[in-house]
Amino acid sequence: PLNPGAQDENPATIDAITKVIKSKPADLEDQVKAVYKKNKKNVDVLIAMGRAFLDVKDTANAIQYADYALKADKKSAAAFILKGDIAALNNDGGQAAGYYNQAIYFDPKNPEAYYKYANVYRKISPSEAVGRLEELRTQRPDIAVDAMIGHIYYISNEFDKAAESYAKADRSKLDERQLTEYAMALYFGQKYSESLEVAKFGLGKMPRDAAFNRLAFFNCTDMKDYTNALAYADALFNKSDSAKFSYYDYTYYGNAYNGNKEYAKAIEMYKEALKQNIDNNEKRAGVIKQLSDCYIENEDFTNAIDTYNEYLKTLGTTSANDMAELAQIYIQFADTLKDAKRIEMFKKAEQVYVDMESKYPDALEYVTFMRARVNSYMDPETKEGLAKPYYDKVVGMIEPRAEKSASDNARLVECYRYLGYYYLLKEDKATSASYWNKILAIDPNNEIAKQALTITKK
Repeated sequence: PLNPGAQDENPATIDAITKVIKSKPADLEDQVKAVYKKNKKNVDVLIAMGRAFLDVKDTANAIQYADYALKADKKSAAAFILKGDIAALNNDGGQAAGYYNQAIYFDPKNPEAYYKYANVYRKISPSEAVGRLEELRTQRPDIAVDAMIGHIYYISNEFDKAAESYAKADRSKLDERQLTEYAMALYFGQKYSESLEVAKFGLGKMPRDAAFNRLAFFNCTDMKDYTNALAYADALFNKSDSAKFSYYDYTYYGNAYNGNKEYAKAIEMYKEALKQNIDNNEKRAGVIKQLSDCYIENEDFTNAIDTYNEYLKTLGTTSANDMAELAQIYIQFADTLKDAKRIEMFKKAEQVYVDMESKYPDALEYVTFMRARVNSYMDPETKEGLAKPYYDKVVGMIEPRAEKSASDNARLVECYRYLGYYYLLKEDKATSASYWNKILAIDPNNEIAKQALTITKK
């Protein structure tokens, strides 16, 4: 400033010219020039004018006023910060970092320059960005550097490091955004009880905060504490300020009700989730799958099957596992039915396996094994031997292997047990005994095989 009184006039001058620049009157240029002429050496006013131009995205004038400020004071850290902000707006992170570095050089105790440097440099190297903030710690021990570092790691998706940094900060001094990021970082790291603790701390300060209520709700759901999850869900949906809801919120509400065995309410929430904007088919399919699972929990298999088929259709590209799950729903349904209807469902399950055989040749052994099982369910007394051709086929696939896994052996034991029993019923004791002995070669302590062998010797 040229005279001692000019400093006192700054706030009024800055406020007035900022309003002019933002309102863009017809005589904008004249008003701006008039203020500039009076304040050619007033760095604070010049930078404020540059910032006002930057706020309305007029980067040409913003640069000009940053340069005017540097002409008045070539060591102005605030002018270099302004130039860095302009470069950052133009997506030139390298140039922005250079200007912020100059600001740090001229004013090594200015936290804004360090933080802004770290914010643009994190895209190149989060660790180097954090290193710059560590330098600030030595210059300004009074600044909460750990919270700044936590934020840099958080927006770089390094959630474990973000949580570690926030944990070092004084929790009582963290603002709403920092506490939310801290709780979110813990949540993403599946540290649900710690995340809940931070969310509850936030709720202690701001009980109507949507972010904290949401995090408490999600954490309790994932911890299977459904009573508290539903209480926090109620707080989110009915007792939070400015809360906006996504399909994800409704899906979690469904999960909490489902966990609490309130299936009708869970189904309602999953259906509500599907009414929301879901940005891709994979996510939509995921919600449909949860709805199908909920119908299964509620033993409403007709709706479960219809919904699961909708899931497969939405998913588009299905895997062998996806198809196998459909067969399992038919099998579960069959177990609740009797007589012809029971057989009908088992046949539908088998048809799924038949379809899998042509679609997924690699799954042939699994498919054959499951067809054997389903046929044994349809012939529980082994009167017709429906499962025999399939168990024989599985034996033919596994037996020749030199190295057998634990699951190979488990399948063989099941095959041998069926075949041993089948031949026992046919009163072919010699063949039956050969299968029970094969079981004992795999599992010497198998009691069923031992007992069956004593029968074959009678």
